[in-house]
Amino acid sequence: MTRVAAIDMGTNSTRLLIAEVTGHGADAESTILDRRMRITRLGQGVDASRRLHPDAIGRNLAVLREYENVISRFAVERTRAAATSAARDAANRGELFGPASEILGVTPELLSGEEEAQLSFLGATRDITEPGPYLVADIGGGSTEIVFGADAPESFASINVGCVRLTEALLRSDPPTADELIAAEIAVRDHLNGAERDLTGASSARTLVGLAGTVTTMAAIRQRLGTYRRDAIHHFHLTRVAAEEIFRTLSTESTDQRRSEPGLDPARADVIVGGVIVVLGVMKHFGFAEMQVSESDILDGLALTAV
Repeated sequence: MTRVAAIDMGTNSTRLLIAEVTGHGADAESTILDRRMRITRLGQGVDASRRLHPDAIGRNLAVLREYENVISRFAVERTRAAATSAARDAANRGELFGPASEILGVTPELLSGEEEAQLSFLGATRDITEPGPYLVADIGGGSTEIVFGADAPESFASINVGCVRLTEALLRSDPPTADELIAAEIAVRDHLNGAERDLTGASSARTLVGLAGTVTTMAAIRQRLGTYRRDAIHHFHLTRVAAEEIFRTLSTESTDQRRSEPGLDPARADVIVGGVIVVLGVMKHFGFAEMQVSESDILDGLALTAV
């Protein structure tokens, strides 16, 4: 048994998982000791500038220092840190990776879209209760990874739409205008149409699994959770009808109004509509009436493959 720490530096949030892992990869078992998340918005302005903003780097480094203190308290034996879409797109990612390496004692990995998809699939399907084959949609801040497979990934696509990227590019009004919402829906549809050629076999998927903050937030909103409860969110069935109701409510509210919605982290209020548009786009495109929400995701995949 090895005590490991996994850190995911995503476009919208930076997350930590500490677990005890036995075995490796698909055959590994883990026991979660600590799991936490901070909204750090690493992807601030990256879509337009192709650079990480100094403020975003500062926010992420501050959270990494906090996480390193947690890692030390748990006497972790192996730490694995990874960065995804925002860092992939940024020419100055070294300004983050250099200090992050000094803080954590390990060099962050820059994951490709394919690596991100494989790790997400591993994390999401390890304890799933529904029948396969599966279509796993990891809806992030800067990109969305979609993976098809039964026992292992068989095909995947990575598309450059996520809650932060879509909001910054197209949803500039508060609340968004009807034209902006339509433009965002069309953009998601076009990306999914382009990705379909890479998703061999996706039409045979029996279960759609949704990952990451937008999806878990929608599950919390639907249940009007006043406080976070993993047991209520993990494997919750989010119907398309419910997702459409959430969209109609949030898209007509201002950011300030959304902050008071039960289940919605106030720090996510400005980008949640973009994320919901991606969720609905995936459900409509692949013809699913519901999505099984998973709290196990790329973080779990990183931990399970850390030893």
